[in-house]
Amino acid sequence: MASPEASAAGGDAAAQTAAVEVEPIRLPSHEDMKMQDTYNNCVVRSVLSGVMGGGLGVMMGLFLGALENPVMAEEMTARQQIVYQAKQMGRRSMGNAKTFAVMGLIFSAVECVVEKARARHDVTNSAVAGCVTGGALAVKGGPQAACMGCAGFAAFSVAIEKFMDRHT
Repeated sequence: MASPEASAAGGDAAAQTAAVEVEPIRLPSHEDMKMQDTYNNCVVRSVLSGVMGGGLGVMMGLFLGALENPVMAEEMTARQQIVYQAKQMGRRSMGNAKTFAVMGLIFSAVECVVEKARARHDVTNSAVAGCVTGGALAVKGGPQAACMGCAGFAAFSVAIEKFMDRHT
């Protein structure tokens, strides 16, 4: 047996490796595999992203709607200001919820379809999904707006992917 000084200095490698416990590999259960297969379905993933985007839009609308001041604040009573503020928050929440839900749904659907078609999980999928999403959201503004939306959203998607370092 090695002395405490030798162990502290790294002299007894066998004793140090024996102290490391190795856990056995756990295979996923049937339920885990079924949940993963369900989530890998593009329709499920897209709908889930749309719902989550809608929830985010509601929260942002409530927050940003609360920051707006009525134009005629001096002429309104406190009750009128509260009612006005509540209506503004509701309108803003619904508008943001729709926008973020559509954005999440389109981005997730396109990214999933491109990923399945290419059989690769990389930044290119996010760039293509960002381009399609940005173009689709800006299409009402005409072709120039759609191109700018495509380029902007694709660049933002790539930047986020690089920042999050999801694809290594």
